[in-house]
Amino acid sequence: MSNRPEGRGVARAALERRRADVAARVDSLRRELDAVQRLRSENSDDDEHDPEGATTSQLWSHSAGLVADAERELSELDAALSRVASGDYGTCRECGGPISSDRLEARPAAAFCITCARRGGAGPRRG
Repeated sequence: MSNRPEGRGVARAALERRRADVAARVDSLRRELDAVQRLRSENSDDDEHDPEGATTSQLWSHSAGLVADAERELSELDAALSRVASGDYGTCRECGGPISSDRLEARPAAAFCITCARRGGAGPRRG
């Protein structure tokens, strides 16, 4: 996946497919979270569960975490699609250098090269 127009088209298609998958997962997880929330509201006492099983609070916490993770990935994919549109996809947001194709293949929404990502790459763009 390069910054050339044909590479951007391939990147866009891959990102759009991934985004559709993640959006479907977000919808499914939100439905699951809604079901857990309904269960919590129907049961005033969280001790009704099997002592060996999870409480509804634990289920809610776990489901909420999964939703948050999927929504974060969706946001990262949207940002990557914006970078494709602007021609910045594949360019590190920290140092301005190229993000390797291996990294983009493994993490299509990557905004930082591996070196900057290891340093925590969230500072202002330098290059």
